[in-house]
Amino acid sequence: MDNDTLQCWVERVSLESFGRPFKHEATFNGRLKATGGRYFTKSHNIEISPHQLAAYGAEETERIIKHELCHYHLHIMKRGYRHRDADFKTLLAHVGGSRYCQSLPERKIRQAAPFRYKLVCGSCGMEYMRKRKLDPARYACGRCRGKLKMIALDNANTP
Repeated sequence: MDNDTLQCWVERVSLESFGRPFKHEATFNGRLKATGGRYFTKSHNIEISPHQLAAYGAEETERIIKHELCHYHLHIMKRGYRHRDADFKTLLAHVGGSRYCQSLPERKIRQAAPFRYKLVCGSCGMEYMRKRKLDPARYACGRCRGKLKMIALDNANTP
């Protein structure tokens, strides 16, 4: 699907679901991976993720379009267009838009890096686990203000 087809689709959904025309630009943005779409308040343009269309089909993408059109029409009418506003929640429920988009199946959850360093207070023995190396002379213990000593760990995630 190209941007011209998306533009026609958004204009049709706007007239059918909201009874108001969409007079701005709707485009696909392939960089959108964590969100289904976005609405720009300055230009009034809408961007939709093509990955959502490929993964979940036209029905889910239409719900995302309705979500973005709720932002659009409420902002144009100078009413509450943000997610937290009652006007937005009411209109979204009325037109059947999705509150949240589904996460993409190829998105991998990044594994947290293991702790590589341990800072130990020379006075009270308090331990601080760190992933990045830092200069212990620049810091002091948060409990007793004592001097810290850095110990390199052997890539173990447990203290």
